[in-house]
Amino acid sequence: MTKYIRRAAALCAVLLVALLVNAARVQVVRGGAYDDNPANRRQSIARYGQPRGDILVGGRPVTGSRDTGEQLRYERTYTDGPLYAPVTGFASQVYGRTSLESTEDGILSGTDPMLSPLPLWNDVTRARNPGGQVVTTLDPAAQRAAYEGLGRRRGAVAAIQPSTGRILALVSTPSYDPGLLSGTGTAVTDAWRRLNAAPDKPMLNRAIRQTYPPGSTFKVVTAAAALETGVVTDVDDSTDSPDPYTLPGSTTWLTNETEGCADASLRYAFEWSCNTVFAKLGVDVGLRDMTRTAAAFGFNDKKLRIPFLAAPSNFDTRLDRAQLALSSIGQFDTRATPLQMAMVSAAVASGGTVKSPYLVERRKGLDGMTVARTGPRTLRQAMSPVTAARMRRLMTDVVTDGTGANAAIPGATVGGKTGTAQHGIDNLGLPYAWFISWAQADDSLQPAVAVAVVVEDAAADRGDISGGGDAAPIARSVMEAVLGFRDGGGDAGGGGDAGGAGGNGNEDGSDNGSGDGRHGGRFRPE
Repeated sequence: MTKYIRRAAALCAVLLVALLVNAARVQVVRGGAYDDNPANRRQSIARYGQPRGDILVGGRPVTGSRDTGEQLRYERTYTDGPLYAPVTGFASQVYGRTSLESTEDGILSGTDPMLSPLPLWNDVTRARNPGGQVVTTLDPAAQRAAYEGLGRRRGAVAAIQPSTGRILALVSTPSYDPGLLSGTGTAVTDAWRRLNAAPDKPMLNRAIRQTYPPGSTFKVVTAAAALETGVVTDVDDSTDSPDPYTLPGSTTWLTNETEGCADASLRYAFEWSCNTVFAKLGVDVGLRDMTRTAAAFGFNDKKLRIPFLAAPSNFDTRLDRAQLALSSIGQFDTRATPLQMAMVSAAVASGGTVKSPYLVERRKGLDGMTVARTGPRTLRQAMSPVTAARMRRLMTDVVTDGTGANAAIPGATVGGKTGTAQHGIDNLGLPYAWFISWAQADDSLQPAVAVAVVVEDAAADRGDISGGGDAAPIARSVMEAVLGFRDGGGDAGGGGDAGGAGGNGNEDGSDNGSGDGRHGGRFRPE
């Protein structure tokens, strides 16, 4: 009898061990597969079973959570949703997450190990910490100034603190309310379908995901390359540039809309945006040095994150001399995001260094304790401090004496560069109006903000469109907000007077971005 009891006990022990082994296999070895199985709703129920952490702007939450009482209990809510959509993105129970809601999901959902004093215990027990908070670098006054300045027009604004890379404003219009995508009802699917089918693409983040021909704003890069390589040693000397300029290897002429560009100095050509001067300078600098300078400013960087991925800006590395001439005035295949052009302006303002732009200041637990912090980081040196100082003076001259007069701010030094970029078949598309700038208060030791503005559908007749008339007033309002000079309202949305000082209403349109400069005829800027 004792023998049978021993055998039964041994069998029970084997069965117990097998049960434990299988439980370990299910929990440890196969756990990930079961967690990721679409049929397993436990993860979703747990995710939405507690309030999501908040995204903060200026110390205040711009997100929240609403208790629905349903199985997926908490839905995401947004304060001023369209204003901050390019930053927050959306957190949808049906369509997932984008932007900060995606890259900071671990903190916001409470799954990030940094939020737990005992992360291994959480892994064993499957416990979930309360969601933490994400503190952004945004300046709420600058963000609103940019949003109201663009108004109903399609466009984008990016503003950076030059000394650190902190992103102070990131706006894209038209925008959308991310709250429309919260929940699981038919209203959510209808909103998703409507937003994706909208011809003006409200869900496209134009500030970091859309690239445009930068037009004459790219002349900042070309001027820096000319100064760095010694092609230009004195900004007041003649550049020996004909007007019109025949593109190398072609019979096509490049002309200007302003007078006095023949043999103009770099200072005059920069102030009044002489296409012929900068096209020739790009050729004189050469492809290798132009490519190297553009890369130093951030072009062709496919890994830029803020923390979500930004589209790479493009400066071609294989060009013939005619194409190089066009690329050097921001046309042909040269493309840039507004964030990239803000980085260009910030590099001039910060002494030539390019700081890594970042949107998240720090991450906090629900108790308010900081668990991670982001600090300034230098990406590269775009130019020497001496060249940067000369470029600052050139950009200042554009505002005081040239095409950027609409960006002037009493009580501050402002540097800027206007741009009008043509596109479309035979240049018939409505030109994009650009303005990049930086501002330093008279009582400050360093520039406080660098801004890039692009307006796709500038509210003016085609012949009157210019970066100085349409984009500069928006940039001015953003700079005033950062400097603390705004008294509310302002006139950013008014578009200002077309053109800058001297009545140069159409200051720097240039060639067709799709042309290669080999067809006979004349490029007459629009």
